[in-house]
Amino acid sequence: MDRQQEFVLRTVEERDVRFIRLWFTDVLGMLKSVAIAPAELESAFAEGIGFDGSAIEGLTRVYEADMVARPDPTTFSLLPWRGETQGTARMFCDILNPDGTPSLADSRNVLKRAMDKASEQGFTFYTHPEVEFYLFETPTKNGPLVPIDHGGYFDHVARPAGHDFRRQVITMLESMGISVEFSHHEAGPGQNEIDLRYADALTTADNLMTFRTVVKEVALEQGVFASFMPKPLAEQPGSGMHTHFSLFEGDRNAFHEPESQYELSKTGRQFIAGLLHHAAEITAVTNQYVNSYKRLWGGSEAPSYVCWGHNNRSALVRVPMYKPGKSNSTRIEYRAIDTAANPYLAYAITLAAGLKGIEEGYELPDATEDDVWHLTDGERRAMGIRPLPEDLDEALDIMENSEFVAETLGEHVFDYFLKNKRAEWNDYARQVTPFEINRLLQVL
Repeated sequence: MDRQQEFVLRTVEERDVRFIRLWFTDVLGMLKSVAIAPAELESAFAEGIGFDGSAIEGLTRVYEADMVARPDPTTFSLLPWRGETQGTARMFCDILNPDGTPSLADSRNVLKRAMDKASEQGFTFYTHPEVEFYLFETPTKNGPLVPIDHGGYFDHVARPAGHDFRRQVITMLESMGISVEFSHHEAGPGQNEIDLRYADALTTADNLMTFRTVVKEVALEQGVFASFMPKPLAEQPGSGMHTHFSLFEGDRNAFHEPESQYELSKTGRQFIAGLLHHAAEITAVTNQYVNSYKRLWGGSEAPSYVCWGHNNRSALVRVPMYKPGKSNSTRIEYRAIDTAANPYLAYAITLAAGLKGIEEGYELPDATEDDVWHLTDGERRAMGIRPLPEDLDEALDIMENSEFVAETLGEHVFDYFLKNKRAEWNDYARQVTPFEINRLLQVL
């Protein structure tokens, strides 16, 4: 037994923890949980906890049902919303096959494989997400969505509900060891943003799954409704998860090069080139729902075209302003990911795309400082600027023909993801929408 496992066992005893929740995600990024008693914890570390994998989205087929969840002791944390007297903690799990090998269907394992590949090249992948979400009055059946306020970007609204909400969320996150960098009201009514501090991509993905749970718990406590839906209100901005990326070689920022344009190194430029080259192929993963494309093509600073720029908020990839004297601040921002994405798969596929650019020596096209939304189609074509997929169907068609995505996700995740998302698109396409009724019923 290693020291971290011993620490967990000792803490459980000292803090009188009664329940340990073991967390993991399915292929779509939905959180799953099973609770065990402290007496089972030592066995869980050694052998894992068996469960029926065929009952979880995308994990395994019925005739291969047996799976094992083994807790990662480095992710141990007490759950603050349960209260001290309840004594409940949680750990994330790695999903294993019965023989102890990593499951190819485990999202967390997909990201681990991508990070191992980066490590073989001497890189550590760091991420810093800006997470947007909406707060609504608790909806009634078939009733309209009512935001909790009518504030705008950076507004300090008179009604304190959103401010108090963010404060309680941040307090809970920090009690669990998750550092927060910024929080503020976003552009939409009832829309908020909380930015998590830089961490390695696996830690960030775990933190994001915890973040979503904390936000939902606080919403329940405060009698409001929180949603990470990419575009819940047609006339308001969608909720994105712009993520800042950087690669480090030990303590050195591999994206930083003094005296170069934007202080951006050759490695950084090739990483961006990889993201741009594979952008259309990976969009189904970073934007996995029908609703995701209402955000991407709904304006309000969502990226619709494959280009990059310095401080250009209409671009897919942005190079934020360099802070003089702070080499670690050189980074890139990928703006397509939305808040409903599976963070493990989204970070695995973006890392793999960037690494591909480095491995293959992709050439970075010229930066675009124009507002690409206001260019004509002809102007964009002349500049070599391609659109992102316009809907989930197109994104899946492109993904299905991508050997790169299949290799990164692995055959099992790749096939299941496509099957599930095809079913979602087909269900959507068969719907007769209120738009069609209102537009056509009385005139046709």
